[in-house]
Amino acid sequence: MKLKNLIRRLRYYLQYFPLTLNAFVTGIALWACIQIVKPGAPVKEEEVSSFRPLIILMGTTAFWFIIVLVGFSLLSSLVCWGYYLWLRRSRKHVLEFVFRPVEKHKGIWIEALLRQVRRPFLGFIKGRLFYDDHRMTDKFILASNKRRPQQFWRDGVSGKSLLELPDIKEYAVKGGFVYFEDMLQLFSFPVRQPVQGHFYQAPERVRMEEKEALPRKTEQTDVRIEQLRRVDGEYLNYKDFESGDDVRRIVWKVYAKNRELVVRVPEIYDPYASHVYFYASFHTALGDLQRNNVFAAEMLNHYKNCVWTAYETLNQKEWEVKFIPDQTLQVAEQADMQAYVQRIISNSSWHNDRELSGYFQPRYGSVLCISSLNSPEEVAEILEQCSPETVIYYVKLSRTFRNPLPFTWLLRIFLQPPGDRLKRIRSRWLLSPLRYQVVKAEKKIEALLDSSDVTVGRL
Repeated sequence: MKLKNLIRRLRYYLQYFPLTLNAFVTGIALWACIQIVKPGAPVKEEEVSSFRPLIILMGTTAFWFIIVLVGFSLLSSLVCWGYYLWLRRSRKHVLEFVFRPVEKHKGIWIEALLRQVRRPFLGFIKGRLFYDDHRMTDKFILASNKRRPQQFWRDGVSGKSLLELPDIKEYAVKGGFVYFEDMLQLFSFPVRQPVQGHFYQAPERVRMEEKEALPRKTEQTDVRIEQLRRVDGEYLNYKDFESGDDVRRIVWKVYAKNRELVVRVPEIYDPYASHVYFYASFHTALGDLQRNNVFAAEMLNHYKNCVWTAYETLNQKEWEVKFIPDQTLQVAEQADMQAYVQRIISNSSWHNDRELSGYFQPRYGSVLCISSLNSPEEVAEILEQCSPETVIYYVKLSRTFRNPLPFTWLLRIFLQPPGDRLKRIRSRWLLSPLRYQVVKAEKKIEALLDSSDVTVGRL
């Protein structure tokens, strides 16, 4: 078992341990106070302050008041914990939750509800979910009273919290815990929750260089366009030779190979257009270890954000955009097509099954997204088949680990820079062998794009 998996399992089973870190810190603080005020050598009567008895009385009163208050809060936590255990056993009450997307920030909203529970005196009720392989979310607080419609009595406690997750993908909930804690959070009494579900973190918008994309294939004749569009012939632009066909359009390469006479089908001009076909390749030639390390995971998050930005920008135009995934995914039906595509992009991952040449159809595709992990040889092969009307968005993945804009020395003195979750791996990225491969491939792909006549947008 890997060390990371062992640590995750250890953290999972530690949830059953009722003592918290606050309890150990409080115990150490109490021991230190006792050592400080512990009576030592006898003090002469003339050295005793007249206020000493009053100070000792006030300290003793405050000490016992705090002990009684914390003890009562702890006792109420035990009672509420036992009551919820009875509710779960007799009435099958468990933690109820739903997930809501976040509009402008990264993460996902969780709205949780516990029915008919009682909150401890000055204490807390918290929840936590476990997903995938014993990974856990942060604790969220259930502090709001949930009342029944048009009734005075409350139905339980609820809470809404923002969960910030590491990757843009779909997560599977494997279980959860509910904790009953006292006012100082010295003890945390857990109750395991047999809950299941799925949720996903959606990609977010990034800055992009917008390029105009027009339909290449006609499926409907509802929308008439002013400028005629070229439409290629069917069956890969070839057909069998028939009498009356122009002999100048015979494909002699096919005849030399198969001894069959075929001719090129001429292009026609169609005054109708309907859909913009959008392709995004997640193919890479990296091995399993490189595809699943922390660098590839962060580059995948950045690539998903770029693909979603390009799709959402095009979807705001007059044409209907059809997203063509390059991998088979089981995704539930969504309210609209845009939400469906967003979930498709979130669930996509790096793979080496379907190459770029077997995925993108230059005859139909208007937009293609590629990354630094695509093979330069396949990119060159695709570019030879593309016309100037094809829009290719190129995502330079080495930008994932670029340093943020530097603060001035004055701002660093008086203000704390914002947190950067990539700070730990950015230093390792500079010495990573994967960085050398990515930068080398980027130079080749950029040279190919610069020498081609396609429309290029860089992200």
